Amino acid sequence: MSNLHPLIEQQLALAGVVQAALLVQQVSRTGTCDEAAFEASISSICVTDPDTPQQVFGQLSNLKIGFTGIAGQLSNKAIAKDAEITRYIASMLSLERKLAAKPSVLNDLGVRITNVQRQLGHVEFEHQQILSSLASIYVDVVSPLAPKIQISGNPAHLKQESNQHKVRALLLAGVRAAVMWRQMGGKRRHILFNRKRILRSANLALQEIH
Repeated sequence: MSNLHPLIEQQLALAGVVQAALLVQQVSRTGTCDEAAFEASISSICVTDPDTPQQVFGQLSNLKIGFTGIAGQLSNKAIAKDAEITRYIASMLSLERKLAAKPSVLNDLGVRITNVQRQLGHVEFEHQQILSSLASIYVDVVSPLAPKIQISGNPAHLKQESNQHKVRALLLAGVRAAVMWRQMGGKRRHILFNRKRILRSANLALQEIH
C-alpha cells in the first residue's frame, strides 16, 4: 500500500499534528471545518495497529491541509506563519512528551480507545456519541497532564457543545499523531534544525496530491 517517497512518509505524522491544529482553528473561528480532513484526523485515533504509516490517515490527499500548513509555517515568508497554530502544535507535542513519561496514563488511553473501537461496531464514525467519547478521553486522560490549551476563536461557536467535542477530539488526534511522529524518529528540535528537509517533504507531498 505504501509507495510513498520516504521523505513524505517520514513527515506524515507531523502533517497529522499540523492538520489537527488547523482544524481546531477552523472549528473555533467558524463553527465548521473541512469534512474530509476532519474525518481522516478523527479516524486516525482508532487506527492502532497499522501495516504502514499511510494507513493511519488513508490516502495522501486526506493530509493536504496538514502538509499545506507545514509549508506555510516553515516557509521564509513571515506572512504565511500563524502564531496561534504554532502554539497549538507546541502544546500537542508537549502533551505527547508528558504522556510518554507516564506508562499508566498511556495504558488508560489505550483502554479507552479500545472502547471507542467497540462502539464503532454499532454506530457511524460521524455519530455524536463517538465524538463525545473521544472528547471525554481527551478531557479525562490527556488534558490533565499539562496546563489547559487555551483555544482562541468566536465565543458563539466555542459555546456550542458539538464544537467543544470536535475541538477536543481534534486535540486528541493531534496528540496521537505526535506519538506516531516520535515513534518514527521525529523530535521537536528537528522542526528547527531540519526545517528545509521537512519543508521539502511537504512540497513533495503537495505535488503528489495535485
